[in-house]
This record gives sequence, structure tokens and C-alpha cells, in this order.
Amino acid sequence: MRSSHRWVRQEPTIPFTGTILYVDERIIVIDKPHFLPTTPRGMWYRSTALMRLRHAFDEPHITPAHRLDRDTAGIVLFVRDPQYRGAYQLMFEHRQVHKTYDCLAPMKPICRPQHGVVRSLEAPEVFPLERMSRIEKYRGILQAQEVAGVCNARTLIDLPDAAPLCVHDMAGVVWRKYVLTPHTGKTHQLRVHMNALGLPIAGDVLYPQVVQRSVDDFSHPLQLVARTLRFTDPVDGTARCFTSTIPLGWGA
Repeated sequence: MRSSHRWVRQEPTIPFTGTILYVDERIIVIDKPHFLPTTPRGMWYRSTALMRLRHAFDEPHITPAHRLDRDTAGIVLFVRDPQYRGAYQLMFEHRQVHKTYDCLAPMKPICRPQHGVVRSLEAPEVFPLERMSRIEKYRGILQAQEVAGVCNARTLIDLPDAAPLCVHDMAGVVWRKYVLTPHTGKTHQLRVHMNALGLPIAGDVLYPQVVQRSVDDFSHPLQLVARTLRFTDPVDGTARCFTSTIPLGWGA
């Protein structure tokens, strides 16, 4: 695909490649690393998961069924055959896909957010809890905002079943693993919900405040991984489940 966009010629190189987990005649599933955009946007064109797949398979019609932020790692599904594109994309639009995410966030008591609802599901235990709020993303503003109004975003936040993963950083902060299950798909939903609880995700350059970093600074990945993707294939009815192997933590 040709383009005269000036950013294409000046595009920085991203030295990470996604791992292909599954391929058939209809779909491709990859384990996307941190920092790699899913699709072209802004200065990113060739160094995106989509364009790399189109080049590798020599198939210009490959299309993502959904997207992950550049900062988020994990499972992404792409559609190879254009006649099935709608079936897979509607599966995500109609929330017929079960997704879980792992993240590292501070080990400390939660805060009461200004907006929305926090509901413990196994009181008196704090977790698991359900977080609901109204999230709006305004053009030209990097951060999404929680505002008053009818809730449009819902996330289940829990602790892992296995022994807790705890990580100490150089500043002495203790981070622990949380498991996040989004029931809606608003922009930055998981990052906004965790930050509102006083548990901002490690490595987040947007929440609680915007941190300016060079585009070639890969030293502090967002500790958020789209860990599992589970669904019933809308074409042949096969039960499918894919799991990311990208670890949490630094220097792993």
C-alpha cells in the first residue's frame, strides 16, 4: 500500500514483533507486544501490527476485528477473508467475546471515586468488586474523563486465584497483580477505572497525569496485558480461547 504521508517516511522503528498464535483461512490471532500500534495512526504506519501482517502474508485485505491501545500488550484477532469481516467485528460489537486483562497496580486500600459506583461482590472482602461509571473521551484531550451521568462503562476487578504476584520497584513501591474483566469497551476504560480507585496501573503515561516520553523510549511499558480472549466462532461454532504469554513486571 502506497502513501505520501510525510510521517511514513520519518517513522521511528519499533524493535518488537508480535507472535502469531493461530492462523486459519479466516482469522489470524497474535500476541501483540507493548508499544506496537494495532493499526496505522499518526506517525505509525509500517510499524503497526496490521501492516506487518499484510506484508508477511501478502494479503492487503487483512483487517483487525478489534483494537488494543499501543501501550497495551496481548491478544488481538485479525480477519483474513473480507466476507467474514462483519461476522467477527459484530461479535465484539455485540459483546459476545469474553476478555480478561492482567495488570500491576499499587498494593494499597482503594479510594472512593468522585463519580460512579463501586460494589463489593463478596462483602466484607474488598475484591472482587464491580466498578461502574460514565466515561467520555473528548476530541483533542489525551485523557478520558469520568463524569456524572448514566453509567456506560463496567469492569470487574479481582485478585488472581494463584499466589499473588508482588513486585517492588526502585522507589520501594509494592505493586501487585489484578485481574480485570471489562463488560463494556470504552476508551481507556481499564486505566480510568483503576486510576479512579487510587490504583493507577504501573507505567501509565496518561493516568493519573500525562507524562511526556520520547517515542523511542521503551523502558517503561504499561503493565497491562490482554491476557485471554474467548469466544464461539461465529462462522463454524468452534469454541476458541487464546492466552497471551507476555509477562508482567520489569526486565522479564
